Amino acid sequence: MTQTQPLQTYTCPNCSRAVYFDSESQRLHCPYCDAELSLDSMAFYHEAMKEGSQEGKMRWESASTHNWSQEEAGAMRQYSCQSCGGEILTSEHTIATSCPFCDNPVVLTENVQGDQKPDFVIPFKISKEEAKAALEAFLTDKFLLPKVFKEESHLDEMKALYVPFWLFDAKAQIDGHYTTQEIREWSDFDYVYTQVTYYLEIRKGNMQFEHLAVDGSSSLADDLMQSIEPFDFTEAVPFQSAYLAGYLADKYDVEADESQEVANQRIQETAKEQLRQTVYQASSIESEQVSLEEGTYHYALYPVWLLTTTWQGQRYLFAMNGQTGKFVGDLPVDKQVYRRTFALLATLVALVLMLLYSLIGLFGLGGGF
Repeated sequence: MTQTQPLQTYTCPNCSRAVYFDSESQRLHCPYCDAELSLDSMAFYHEAMKEGSQEGKMRWESASTHNWSQEEAGAMRQYSCQSCGGEILTSEHTIATSCPFCDNPVVLTENVQGDQKPDFVIPFKISKEEAKAALEAFLTDKFLLPKVFKEESHLDEMKALYVPFWLFDAKAQIDGHYTTQEIREWSDFDYVYTQVTYYLEIRKGNMQFEHLAVDGSSSLADDLMQSIEPFDFTEAVPFQSAYLAGYLADKYDVEADESQEVANQRIQETAKEQLRQTVYQASSIESEQVSLEEGTYHYALYPVWLLTTTWQGQRYLFAMNGQTGKFVGDLPVDKQVYRRTFALLATLVALVLMLLYSLIGLFGLGGGF
Protein backbone atom coordinates (compact mmCIF):
# COMPACT_ATOMS: atom_id res chain seq x y z
CA MET A 1 0.00 0.00 0.00
CA THR A 2 1.33 3.40 -0.94
CA GLN A 3 1.11 6.41 1.37
CA THR A 4 0.84 9.49 -0.84
CA GLN A 5 0.62 13.22 -0.40
CA PRO A 6 -2.60 14.77 1.01
CA LEU A 7 -5.44 14.62 -1.49
CA GLN A 8 -6.89 17.61 -3.27
CA THR A 9 -10.12 19.11 -1.88
CA TYR A 10 -12.30 22.06 -2.85
CA THR A 11 -13.51 24.34 -0.06
CA CYS A 12 -15.83 27.34 0.01
CA PRO A 13 -14.05 30.75 0.08
CA ASN A 14 -16.79 32.04 2.42
CA CYS A 15 -17.05 29.37 5.13
CA SER A 16 -14.16 26.99 4.30
CA ARG A 17 -16.48 23.98 4.14
CA ALA A 18 -16.53 21.41 1.37
CA VAL A 19 -18.25 22.26 -1.92
CA TYR A 20 -19.56 19.91 -4.58
CA PHE A 21 -20.43 20.14 -8.27
CA ASP A 22 -24.18 20.67 -8.75
CA SER A 23 -25.52 18.85 -11.82
CA GLU A 24 -28.53 21.17 -12.10
CA SER A 25 -26.80 24.57 -12.00
CA GLN A 26 -23.53 23.25 -13.48
CA ARG A 27 -21.68 25.24 -10.81
CA LEU A 28 -19.89 24.47 -7.54
CA HIS A 29 -22.30 24.75 -4.59
CA CYS A 30 -21.68 25.04 -0.83
CA PRO A 31 -24.45 23.30 1.14
CA TYR A 32 -23.49 25.16 4.33
CA CYS A 33 -23.64 28.84 3.32
CA ASP A 34 -25.46 28.29 -0.02
CA ALA A 35 -22.71 30.01 -2.01
CA GLU A 36 -22.28 29.22 -5.71
CA LEU A 37 -19.06 29.56 -7.70
CA SER A 38 -18.12 29.03 -11.31
CA LEU A 39 -15.43 26.52 -12.20
CA ASP A 40 -13.08 29.32 -13.29
CA SER A 41 -13.56 31.23 -10.02
CA MET A 42 -12.78 28.12 -7.98
CA ALA A 43 -9.68 27.40 -10.03
CA PHE A 44 -8.43 30.97 -9.42
CA TYR A 45 -9.19 30.71 -5.67
CA HIS A 46 -7.56 27.30 -5.42
CA GLU A 47 -4.34 28.51 -7.04
CA ALA A 48 -4.30 31.57 -4.77
CA MET A 49 -4.67 29.34 -1.71
CA LYS A 50 -1.74 27.21 -2.88
CA GLU A 51 0.48 30.28 -2.89
CA GLY A 52 -0.73 31.40 0.54
CA SER A 53 0.40 30.44 4.01
CA GLN A 54 0.41 26.76 5.01
CA GLU A 55 0.27 27.58 8.73
CA GLY A 56 -2.00 25.32 10.74
CA LYS A 57 -2.00 22.50 8.22
CA MET A 58 -0.48 19.15 8.94
CA ARG A 59 -0.18 15.74 7.38
CA TRP A 60 -1.40 12.72 9.31
CA GLU A 61 0.75 9.60 9.18
CA SER A 62 -0.52 6.06 9.61
CA ALA A 63 0.25 4.59 13.03
CA SER A 64 -0.51 1.00 12.02
CA THR A 65 2.17 -1.60 12.80
CA HIS A 66 0.66 -4.23 10.51
CA ASN A 67 2.03 -4.82 7.05
CA TRP A 68 0.00 -5.42 3.92
CA SER A 69 0.88 -8.26 1.60
CA GLN A 70 2.60 -7.31 -1.63
CA GLU A 71 -0.54 -8.13 -3.63
CA GLU A 72 -2.80 -6.08 -1.33
CA ALA A 73 -0.39 -3.17 -1.23
CA GLY A 74 -0.21 -2.97 -5.00
CA ALA A 75 -3.98 -2.53 -5.30
CA MET A 76 -4.64 0.00 -2.52
CA ARG A 77 -3.82 3.60 -1.67
CA GLN A 78 -4.03 5.47 1.65
CA TYR A 79 -4.73 9.19 2.05
CA SER A 80 -5.28 11.73 4.80
CA CYS A 81 -8.37 13.94 4.59
CA GLN A 82 -7.36 17.59 4.84
CA SER A 83 -10.73 18.47 6.33
CA CYS A 84 -10.90 16.11 9.32
CA GLY A 85 -7.60 14.21 9.25
CA GLY A 86 -9.28 10.85 8.80
CA GLU A 87 -7.48 8.09 6.94
CA ILE A 88 -9.06 7.16 3.59
CA LEU A 89 -8.40 3.80 1.96
CA THR A 90 -9.13 3.48 -1.75
CA SER A 91 -8.26 1.33 -4.72
CA GLU A 92 -5.44 2.38 -7.01
CA HIS A 93 -7.94 3.33 -9.72
CA THR A 94 -10.08 5.75 -7.67
CA ILE A 95 -9.52 9.40 -8.55
CA ALA A 96 -12.51 11.02 -6.79
CA THR A 97 -14.51 10.00 -3.73
CA SER A 98 -15.74 11.42 -0.42
CA CYS A 99 -14.36 11.13 3.09
CA PRO A 100 -16.37 8.50 5.04
CA PHE A 101 -15.93 10.51 8.25
CA CYS A 102 -16.83 14.08 7.28
CA ASP A 103 -18.34 13.46 3.81
CA ASN A 104 -15.87 15.91 2.36
CA PRO A 105 -15.64 15.49 -1.45
CA VAL A 106 -12.04 14.85 -2.48
CA VAL A 107 -10.06 14.43 -5.68
CA LEU A 108 -7.19 11.94 -5.45
CA THR A 109 -4.65 13.66 -7.67
CA GLU A 110 -1.83 11.35 -6.57
CA ASN A 111 -3.58 8.36 -8.14
CA VAL A 112 -3.28 9.86 -11.61
CA GLN A 113 0.30 11.10 -11.56
CA GLY A 114 2.07 9.85 -14.64
CA ASP A 115 -1.20 8.81 -16.30
CA GLN A 116 -2.89 10.51 -19.20
CA LYS A 117 -5.10 13.40 -18.12
CA PRO A 118 -8.69 13.39 -19.41
CA ASP A 119 -9.25 15.67 -22.36
CA PHE A 120 -12.99 16.04 -21.77
CA VAL A 121 -15.68 15.47 -19.17
CA ILE A 122 -19.46 15.37 -19.50
CA PRO A 123 -20.83 16.78 -16.21
CA PHE A 124 -23.65 15.00 -14.38
CA LYS A 125 -27.11 16.26 -15.28
CA ILE A 126 -29.20 13.67 -13.41
CA SER A 127 -29.54 14.17 -9.65
CA LYS A 128 -29.69 11.45 -7.01
CA GLU A 129 -33.44 11.93 -6.56
CA GLU A 130 -34.00 11.64 -10.32
CA ALA A 131 -31.95 8.45 -10.43
CA LYS A 132 -34.03 6.89 -7.63
CA ALA A 133 -37.25 7.90 -9.39
CA ALA A 134 -35.96 6.37 -12.62
CA LEU A 135 -35.35 3.05 -10.86
CA GLU A 136 -38.91 3.04 -9.49
CA ALA A 137 -40.31 3.85 -12.93
CA PHE A 138 -38.15 1.14 -14.49
CA LEU A 139 -39.63 -1.45 -12.11
CA THR A 140 -43.24 -0.28 -12.41
CA ASP A 141 -44.20 -1.47 -15.88
CA LYS A 142 -42.39 -4.84 -15.86
CA PHE A 143 -45.19 -7.40 -16.24
CA LEU A 144 -43.08 -10.48 -15.45
CA LEU A 145 -41.39 -8.93 -12.43
CA PRO A 146 -42.29 -10.70 -9.13
CA LYS A 147 -44.75 -8.51 -7.24
CA VAL A 148 -42.78 -8.76 -4.01
CA PHE A 149 -39.51 -7.68 -5.64
CA LYS A 150 -40.19 -3.97 -5.14
CA GLU A 151 -41.27 -4.58 -1.53
CA GLU A 152 -38.59 -7.04 -0.42
CA SER A 153 -35.60 -5.78 -2.39
CA HIS A 154 -33.65 -2.89 -0.95
CA LEU A 155 -31.23 -0.40 -2.41
CA ASP A 156 -27.81 -1.52 -1.20
CA GLU A 157 -25.70 1.05 -2.96
CA MET A 158 -26.13 4.08 -5.17
CA LYS A 159 -23.05 5.62 -6.75
CA ALA A 160 -22.58 8.59 -9.03
CA LEU A 161 -19.46 7.55 -10.88
CA TYR A 162 -17.38 9.21 -13.58
CA VAL A 163 -16.37 6.30 -15.81
CA PRO A 164 -13.22 6.50 -17.97
CA PHE A 165 -13.83 6.19 -21.71
CA TRP A 166 -11.56 6.15 -24.72
CA LEU A 167 -13.06 8.11 -27.63
CA PHE A 168 -11.99 6.93 -31.08
CA ASP A 169 -12.12 8.92 -34.33
CA ALA A 170 -11.47 7.31 -37.71
CA LYS A 171 -12.35 7.31 -41.38
CA ALA A 172 -13.67 4.04 -42.82
CA GLN A 173 -13.62 2.94 -46.44
CA ILE A 174 -15.88 -0.01 -47.23
CA ASP A 175 -16.15 -2.12 -50.37
CA GLY A 176 -18.94 -4.71 -50.69
CA HIS A 177 -19.99 -7.21 -53.36
CA TYR A 178 -23.48 -8.70 -53.15
CA THR A 179 -25.43 -11.19 -55.29
CA THR A 180 -29.10 -10.42 -55.90
CA GLN A 181 -31.74 -12.81 -57.25
CA GLU A 182 -34.74 -11.68 -59.25
CA ILE A 183 -37.38 -14.41 -59.59
CA ARG A 184 -40.19 -14.28 -62.18
CA GLU A 185 -42.90 -16.95 -62.51
CA TRP A 186 -45.62 -17.55 -65.11
CA SER A 187 -47.65 -20.49 -66.41
CA ASP A 188 -49.61 -21.75 -69.38
CA PHE A 189 -52.05 -24.66 -69.74
CA ASP A 190 -49.26 -27.23 -69.44
CA TYR A 191 -46.38 -25.85 -67.35
CA VAL A 192 -45.34 -23.44 -64.62
CA TYR A 193 -42.20 -21.51 -65.53
CA THR A 194 -39.65 -19.98 -63.15
CA GLN A 195 -36.95 -17.61 -64.29
CA VAL A 196 -34.11 -16.70 -61.90
CA THR A 197 -31.84 -13.80 -62.86
CA TYR A 198 -28.68 -13.08 -60.87
CA TYR A 199 -27.18 -9.62 -60.48
CA LEU A 200 -23.89 -8.57 -58.92
CA GLU A 201 -24.27 -5.40 -56.87
CA ILE A 202 -21.12 -3.49 -56.03
CA ARG A 203 -21.15 -0.85 -53.30
CA LYS A 204 -18.38 1.45 -52.09
CA GLY A 205 -18.51 4.19 -49.54
CA ASN A 206 -16.71 6.33 -46.98
CA MET A 207 -17.82 6.91 -43.40
CA GLN A 208 -16.56 9.23 -40.67
CA PHE A 209 -16.66 8.03 -37.05
CA GLU A 210 -16.27 10.51 -34.21
CA HIS A 211 -16.06 9.94 -30.47
CA LEU A 212 -16.81 6.22 -30.56
CA ALA A 213 -16.82 5.41 -26.85
CA VAL A 214 -15.14 2.34 -25.33
CA ASP A 215 -15.02 2.19 -21.53
CA GLY A 216 -11.57 1.97 -20.01
CA SER A 217 -12.54 0.28 -16.75
CA SER A 218 -12.14 -3.47 -16.35
CA SER A 219 -14.50 -3.49 -13.35
CA LEU A 220 -17.52 -2.54 -15.49
CA ALA A 221 -18.94 -4.86 -18.13
CA ASP A 222 -18.54 -3.53 -21.68
CA ASP A 223 -22.07 -4.58 -22.67
CA LEU A 224 -23.54 -2.71 -19.69
CA MET A 225 -21.73 0.49 -20.61
CA GLN A 226 -22.70 0.12 -24.28
CA SER A 227 -26.33 -0.34 -23.26
CA ILE A 228 -26.57 3.15 -21.73
CA GLU A 229 -25.08 4.83 -24.79
CA PRO A 230 -25.19 7.17 -26.54
CA PHE A 231 -23.71 10.10 -24.68
CA ASP A 232 -24.14 13.54 -26.26
CA PHE A 233 -20.58 14.72 -26.86
CA THR A 234 -21.76 18.22 -27.79
CA GLU A 235 -22.15 18.82 -24.04
CA ALA A 236 -18.60 17.72 -23.23
CA VAL A 237 -16.32 20.39 -21.76
CA PRO A 238 -12.55 20.59 -21.28
CA PHE A 239 -11.60 18.62 -18.19
CA GLN A 240 -11.22 20.36 -14.83
CA SER A 241 -10.82 18.35 -11.64
CA ALA A 242 -13.41 20.55 -9.93
CA TYR A 243 -16.15 18.74 -11.89
CA LEU A 244 -15.34 15.64 -9.83
CA ALA A 245 -16.07 17.28 -6.47
CA GLY A 246 -18.85 15.36 -4.72
CA TYR A 247 -18.72 12.38 -7.09
CA LEU A 248 -16.82 9.14 -7.41
CA ALA A 249 -14.44 8.77 -10.31
CA ASP A 250 -12.19 6.01 -11.60
CA LYS A 251 -9.13 6.26 -13.79
CA TYR A 252 -8.59 3.89 -16.67
CA ASP A 253 -7.01 0.51 -16.05
CA VAL A 254 -7.57 -0.65 -19.63
CA GLU A 255 -5.10 1.08 -21.92
CA ALA A 256 -6.16 2.70 -25.18
CA ASP A 257 -4.20 0.09 -27.15
CA GLU A 258 -6.26 -2.67 -25.52
CA SER A 259 -9.53 -0.86 -26.37
CA GLN A 260 -8.64 -0.35 -30.04
CA GLU A 261 -9.72 -3.89 -30.94
CA VAL A 262 -13.21 -3.21 -29.57
CA ALA A 263 -13.37 0.10 -31.45
CA ASN A 264 -12.22 -1.52 -34.71
CA GLN A 265 -14.85 -4.24 -34.41
CA ARG A 266 -17.69 -1.81 -33.69
CA ILE A 267 -16.66 0.45 -36.57
CA GLN A 268 -16.47 -2.46 -39.01
CA GLU A 269 -19.84 -3.87 -37.95
CA THR A 270 -21.52 -0.47 -38.22
CA ALA A 271 -19.98 0.27 -41.63
CA LYS A 272 -21.07 -3.11 -43.04
CA GLU A 273 -24.58 -2.72 -41.65
CA GLN A 274 -24.95 0.71 -43.23
CA LEU A 275 -23.69 -0.51 -46.61
CA ARG A 276 -26.05 -3.50 -46.62
CA GLN A 277 -29.01 -1.17 -46.29
CA THR A 278 -28.25 0.17 -49.78
CA VAL A 279 -28.68 -3.17 -51.56
CA TYR A 280 -31.70 -5.32 -52.41
CA GLN A 281 -33.10 -7.15 -49.37
CA ALA A 282 -32.77 -10.60 -50.98
CA SER A 283 -29.05 -10.13 -51.63
CA SER A 284 -26.39 -12.48 -50.32
CA ILE A 285 -22.95 -11.30 -49.27
CA GLU A 286 -20.09 -12.20 -51.59
CA SER A 287 -17.40 -10.10 -49.90
CA GLU A 288 -17.04 -7.08 -47.61
CA GLN A 289 -13.86 -5.23 -46.77
CA VAL A 290 -13.44 -2.31 -44.38
CA SER A 291 -10.20 -0.33 -44.10
CA LEU A 292 -9.57 2.35 -41.47
CA GLU A 293 -7.34 5.40 -41.61
CA GLU A 294 -6.56 8.62 -39.75
CA GLY A 295 -7.30 6.98 -36.39
CA THR A 296 -6.97 9.14 -33.28
CA TYR A 297 -8.31 8.87 -29.74
CA HIS A 298 -9.05 11.03 -26.70
CA TYR A 299 -9.55 10.29 -23.02
CA ALA A 300 -12.79 11.39 -21.34
CA LEU A 301 -14.87 10.87 -18.20
CA TYR A 302 -18.59 10.17 -18.65
CA PRO A 303 -21.27 10.30 -15.90
CA VAL A 304 -22.92 7.02 -14.82
CA TRP A 305 -25.27 6.19 -11.96
CA LEU A 306 -24.82 2.65 -10.58
CA LEU A 307 -27.57 1.22 -8.37
CA THR A 308 -27.38 -2.16 -6.64
CA THR A 309 -30.29 -4.07 -5.09
CA THR A 310 -30.45 -7.46 -3.37
CA TRP A 311 -33.38 -9.87 -3.43
CA GLN A 312 -33.43 -13.45 -2.16
CA GLY A 313 -29.66 -13.43 -1.81
CA GLN A 314 -29.01 -12.35 -5.39
CA ARG A 315 -27.47 -9.04 -6.45
CA TYR A 316 -28.98 -6.96 -9.26
CA LEU A 317 -27.03 -4.14 -10.89
CA PHE A 318 -28.64 -1.21 -12.72
CA ALA A 319 -26.89 1.50 -14.70
CA MET A 320 -28.15 4.91 -15.74
CA ASN A 321 -26.69 7.42 -18.14
CA GLY A 322 -25.97 10.42 -15.89
CA GLN A 323 -26.46 12.80 -18.81
CA THR A 324 -29.49 11.49 -20.74
CA GLY A 325 -31.25 9.36 -18.10
CA LYS A 326 -31.24 6.13 -20.14
CA PHE A 327 -31.73 3.23 -17.73
CA VAL A 328 -30.79 -0.46 -18.08
CA GLY A 329 -30.53 -3.48 -15.81
CA ASP A 330 -31.33 -7.15 -15.30
CA LEU A 331 -34.48 -8.17 -13.43
CA PRO A 332 -35.82 -11.43 -11.96
CA VAL A 333 -38.73 -13.14 -13.70
CA ASP A 334 -41.79 -14.55 -11.90
CA LYS A 335 -41.79 -18.09 -13.29
CA GLN A 336 -45.44 -18.69 -12.44
CA VAL A 337 -46.53 -15.53 -14.25
CA TYR A 338 -44.28 -16.49 -17.16
CA ARG A 339 -45.85 -19.97 -17.43
CA ARG A 340 -49.39 -18.59 -17.16
CA THR A 341 -48.65 -15.96 -19.81
CA PHE A 342 -47.12 -18.55 -22.14
CA ALA A 343 -50.11 -20.88 -21.67
CA LEU A 344 -52.55 -18.02 -22.33
CA LEU A 345 -50.73 -16.98 -25.51
CA ALA A 346 -50.63 -20.60 -26.72
CA THR A 347 -54.37 -20.92 -26.12
CA LEU A 348 -55.10 -17.71 -28.00
CA VAL A 349 -52.96 -18.82 -30.95
CA ALA A 350 -54.77 -22.17 -31.03
CA LEU A 351 -58.18 -20.44 -31.00
CA VAL A 352 -57.14 -18.10 -33.83
CA LEU A 353 -55.93 -21.05 -35.92
CA MET A 354 -59.16 -22.95 -35.29
CA LEU A 355 -61.15 -19.88 -36.34
CA LEU A 356 -59.09 -19.53 -39.52
CA TYR A 357 -59.59 -23.21 -40.41
CA SER A 358 -63.33 -22.82 -39.80
CA LEU A 359 -63.52 -19.78 -42.06
CA ILE A 360 -61.53 -21.54 -44.77
CA GLY A 361 -63.86 -24.52 -44.59
CA LEU A 362 -66.91 -22.29 -44.63
CA PHE A 363 -65.76 -20.30 -47.66
CA GLY A 364 -64.65 -23.49 -49.39
CA LEU A 365 -68.08 -25.04 -48.84
CA GLY A 366 -69.80 -21.89 -50.03
CA GLY A 367 -67.69 -21.84 -53.20
CA GLY A 368 -68.88 -25.36 -54.06
CA PHE A 369 -72.57 -24.40 -54.48
